[in-house]
Amino acid sequence: MPRTPDHLQMTPFYAFFHYFAKGVYDACFRGEVIGTEHIPTSGPFLIASSHASLLDPPIVGCQVSRQMRFFARKTLWNLSLMSWWLNKVETIPVDRDSGDVGAIRRVLQALAENRAIVLFPEGTRSPDGHLQKPKAGVGLMACKTGAPVVPCRIYGSDEAFGKGMKIPRFGTSVTVVFGPPIPASEYDAKEAGKERYQVSSERIMARIAALPMPRYPVI
Repeated sequence: MPRTPDHLQMTPFYAFFHYFAKGVYDACFRGEVIGTEHIPTSGPFLIASSHASLLDPPIVGCQVSRQMRFFARKTLWNLSLMSWWLNKVETIPVDRDSGDVGAIRRVLQALAENRAIVLFPEGTRSPDGHLQKPKAGVGLMACKTGAPVVPCRIYGSDEAFGKGMKIPRFGTSVTVVFGPPIPASEYDAKEAGKERYQVSSERIMARIAALPMPRYPVI
């Protein structure tokens, strides 16, 4: 993984878990990682990823040579140890049952500070590994900032540790594919009026859906 100034600016706490997650991924869920050259090395941006497993946030984050910020449901802050850990890695709490203005403000502030955010447009894990219809939230946050959005699709994480599974299935191949950044001019559906954010989310989700599983010739 190339070392960049942003990579060197990771907090020691975040860096420890970044490398720990990378080690676990490489040892237990080794797959292909495609398109990391599309990830900006500076400036603010969003990563919009498919979501089928609790493994997805660390698997995506450990491929990026920058300190990322993630979302987690606000109820996790009810647990003191979990709350401490989430705060240390600068996770953004979000109330998924309402329009969480506080979470939106934290995203806008992070992007204003040239930070990078990982979002999951589907809002929650897919129950079967298939892509779901996106929520309007990712479109809202993208359109409010005009930040480039890097689409990401994860293959195999539902088989490795899908919804309802109690124990991860180590040895399962999990592949991560990043696509070229999408500029605001291509996702921002200003012409859609009240549906602007939903349509923008759907445009971003379409780019995620278009990312192919890499195929290799049989030798």
